[in-house]
Amino acid sequence: MSDPGWLLSGVQLEETPFLQAVIDAHQTIYQEHFADELMLNHQLGIQLRAYRELDDWRLLLILTPWMLSRLIFPRSDPGIPIPADWQQQQLEETEYQLLGPAVELAMLGQNQRAHLNYHPQLGHYLLQPIALNMLQYDSAEAVFEAWNEVITTRDQNMKKLQRDCPWQKELSRREFFGRLSR
Repeated sequence: MSDPGWLLSGVQLEETPFLQAVIDAHQTIYQEHFADELMLNHQLGIQLRAYRELDDWRLLLILTPWMLSRLIFPRSDPGIPIPADWQQQQLEETEYQLLGPAVELAMLGQNQRAHLNYHPQLGHYLLQPIALNMLQYDSAEAVFEAWNEVITTRDQNMKKLQRDCPWQKELSRREFFGRLSR
C-alpha cells in the first residue's frame, strides 16, 4: 500500500475551534479508554496550555488524567512517512494507542523525536510525553508548577554550560509563561 500522507483533519480550523477540537478529542479518548482506569489521576481533568504556532506547526501542552505531553500538529504534510500500519484504513479498525511509532522531525534547526498519533477529529499529529504517571499530583496547578521547575533548572544549566538551544529556549519561554484557560 502506498503512503497516502498525513491526514490533517483539525489543523485547518482557526485557533479557538482547533483548541476545542483537541479538548473534545481527548475527552472522547478519556471516556472510551480511560474513565474506569484506577491508576489515573481523574481529578486533573483536561487542560491545554502554551499554545503557539511555530513555522508550519501548531504546538501546545496538554494535561490529562493519564499524561502531560506536548502535542505537535503540522499545518501541512510534514513529509514524515506514515508507517503502513498507521495509515487511515487500518487505524479505523485498531484500538487506541497512547504512544504510536517514534518518528523524527526537524524544528528550529534541531532534530526532535516524537510519537505519531491519530484521532479522527484531529488527523495525524505528534506527541512528546513529558510525564506519564500523574498520580503524585494533587492538582493541575501542581503538575504545571513541577514542569516549570524542570524548565527553570534546564535553562539555568544551559546558561552555566554557555549553550544555546533555540528549540528549548522557544519552548521553555512559551511553556513557562503561556497559559490557556480551557
